[in-house]
Amino acid sequence: MRRDTPRPERARRETPRRMVASNKKARHEYEILKTYEAGLVLLGTEVKSLRLGHASLAEAFAQERDGELHLYGLHIAEYGMRGWSTHGPRRIRKLLLHRSEIHRILEKIREPGLTLVPLALYFENGWAKVELGIARGRREYDKRQVLAQRDADREIARAMGRALKGRTSGRR
Repeated sequence: MRRDTPRPERARRETPRRMVASNKKARHEYEILKTYEAGLVLLGTEVKSLRLGHASLAEAFAQERDGELHLYGLHIAEYGMRGWSTHGPRRIRKLLLHRSEIHRILEKIREPGLTLVPLALYFENGWAKVELGIARGRREYDKRQVLAQRDADREIARAMGRALKGRTSGRR
């Protein structure tokens, strides 16, 4: 049987971001100035462990080594059903970025007071990615001020919500 209509092209399956780990402490400790997305060089058992959600960004940081960026302190637990090969949970992992992005980032983090911190670890279209942020450390009073502002904004939103609900339900 011959088909006169052309076969539809297979659509590339776009999957949303699937979060593995996030670094909430970094967003509290640092003021994030700019963010970048980087790939990671991983071993097979690391990918399997990440898919199970066994990762922690708590003490992770990125630094330059030999003109490339590497991620230190990222903990990816050993894969439980491994064979003869395994990985070190806190081994140094290379970050994959375009050369121009690496130069831009290195230029920024050479300024005093700026550092490069990982903010999130996730899968996007099947690839493991890490969100990096160029950050400046916050002082203690800055942290308190940010928390107070967040609480005030939340209270304003609640009050606005109550006011809007009151109007829409017909009550006065």
